[in-house]
Amino acid sequence: MIRITDLHLHRDGQPILHGIDANIPATGLTAVIGPNGAGKSSLLHCLAGLTAPDQGAVQVGNADIAKARPADRARMVALLTQSTPALPRLTVAELVAFGRWPHHRGRPTRADREIVAQSMDAFDLAGLAGRRVDTLSGGQRQRAFVAMAHAQSTPWMLLDEPLAALDPKYARDIMDRLHGLSRPGPDARGIIVVLHDLAMAARYADWVISLKDGRLVGNAPRSDVMTSEGLSALFESDIIVEDLRGRPVVVLA
Repeated sequence: MIRITDLHLHRDGQPILHGIDANIPATGLTAVIGPNGAGKSSLLHCLAGLTAPDQGAVQVGNADIAKARPADRARMVALLTQSTPALPRLTVAELVAFGRWPHHRGRPTRADREIVAQSMDAFDLAGLAGRRVDTLSGGQRQRAFVAMAHAQSTPWMLLDEPLAALDPKYARDIMDRLHGLSRPGPDARGIIVVLHDLAMAARYADWVISLKDGRLVGNAPRSDVMTSEGLSALFESDIIVEDLRGRPVVVLA
């Protein structure tokens, strides 16, 4: 479980997050939603320990993530940010292998290579192993970066808008794979995804954190947060959540 306690964050003297208190389940897929400027990316960086809060703490397991050594953090949490570099001349296999760096520190073993291969299989990249990353389509490239985070073999994977600019086919493919990785079992990961696509959040999330103006609005199972009333208030728009074939569907009224 991740425990967030009285989390406050300022940047350039401006408040970004205000007194966030939340618990995130250790397995399952958690979606972080909210309007632009709500503090979603800032919260994710605090969860990864890359941004230290001005007040409060984020506890990942038994560790205060902001106080952990970088090497220890990299074994607890894998973060994929919105901005990913072009990486000319780097192959897909080489990119995914970067995920193992916190474990082997430049001396990869057979076990590291096996994990890289497993991560590539998990995101259907084996046939692209020798392709340069800068020659891939947007969906293939994003799968490669997510596979790199997967190869880090952390209990938690944090992804900031991994579906940005992807067409529905690739977006659904990535969410299908992430959802599968988060299912209960010996190899389950805690997956936290910042999403602007409310339809994807409604379809795949087990747990939802909603933010507005840097404040926590919701922190509960999907069915409690993804309601017509809740989403309409959160986004200040008329939003309807309906059931279609047993699945929630989000529609702008």
